[in-house]
Parts: sequence; C-alpha cells; structure tokens
Amino acid sequence: MPVDAYVEVGAKRVFAGALEWPGWCRSARDEEGALDALIAYGPRYAGVLEGSGVRFTPPAKASTIEVVERLKGDATTDFGAPSIAPKADARSIDRRWRARQEKILRASWNAFDRAVENVAGPLEKGPRGGGREVDAIVAHVVGAEASYARMIGADARSLDEADAGARDDERAVVLEALELAVTDGIPAEGPRGGKRWTAPYFVRRAAWHVLDHAWEIEDRSSRTG
Repeated sequence: MPVDAYVEVGAKRVFAGALEWPGWCRSARDEEGALDALIAYGPRYAGVLEGSGVRFTPPAKASTIEVVERLKGDATTDFGAPSIAPKADARSIDRRWRARQEKILRASWNAFDRAVENVAGPLEKGPRGGGREVDAIVAHVVGAEASYARMIGADARSLDEADAGARDDERAVVLEALELAVTDGIPAEGPRGGKRWTAPYFVRRAAWHVLDHAWEIEDRSSRTG
C-alpha cells in the first residue's frame, strides 16, 4: 500500500512527513534527500511503535511513498523544524482518532525516555563543540511540548522549560488537552487573538520533536560508547 506523504519546502531545508504517521518525518537539503531519509527511518519508527497497539510496517522502497501535498516552508523550516500544517490536519476528530494518537504519543515518549535512561556518559559534541547534554535536552523537550500544548488551548503556564522533572505533569496536560479537543473543540483564536493549532497538527509536531531528540540522543550516545 502506498504511504501518503507531504513535503514542506524551504529555501535551505525540506521536510518529508507521512500524513497518517505522526513523528515519522525527516529532513534534508532537497526533496529527494528528505524522502530518502524518511524511508531510511522507517524501521526506526517501526521500533518506536512496537508494542504500542498501532501496527506499522515500514515500506521497503521510496516508490512506496506518494507525495500528495507540497507546502511552502518558512524561516522555521530553514531553521530545522517543520512549521506548516498539511491540509489533512484540518480533519474532524473523534475519540477513535484520539485513542490512536495517544498510543503514538505514548510510544514516542517511551522511546525518548529509553534513550535518556540508556545514556552512560557525556554525549558526543558537534563539529564545533556544540550540542546540549541530556538534562538540557529533556528540559528543552518538556518546555517545547508545553508551549505546543498551549497552542491547542491547554493551561501549561506552570511548566517551566528548566524543570526537567516536569515530564509526567506536562504529558498529563497534553493528554487532557487532546481529550478536551475532542469533546469541546479548540477555539479558532487564543485569549489574546493568537492563532491556534489543530489537534492533528499538534500531535504531528509534538511526536516529531520528541522522536527527533530521542534519535539525537541515541546517535550521539552510540558514537561515544
């Protein structure tokens, strides 16, 4: 079966993401490279979902991927994060949708936690000596996800990016926000007129972010082990 995907094309970076599989999203300098990276990470994504209750079989070749939407990226895209929601993320949602997304999110969180727990020492630095250490990555992920949750109406003001111990509290806020998104909907604008995200786009962005850092930790740790 073909995998429907979208590409988000910036001036310097392109992201390719699978529409029905939040978190399975990779980037490169051009569309071909991004799609190749997406295929290459299929087995790794399958490992994340193993035991989650969501069945996923990674495609064996790039021809299985069917690009159904191309989006124009922005400065965030070029900075290194997906930024534009595909049309599919405007879909209506229900409890069945929420149950599947919760399984994928929990599997992504578990993969991140395993990566953190398996680190035995300092992570390898980048070519210029950069790169966060594990505690800083955890704090960053907690803070970023809390800010994402606010985009769907969650009250996450008490979750400080510097508090890495807030993981459980932050995740509880996310799951509650997803439940409310199904039962009550998401206002089109925030309390100060700011734009909201849709719940599907929130899950897509959050799953990408936590897995991107889980795999970063694994890769930087394996090179020093």
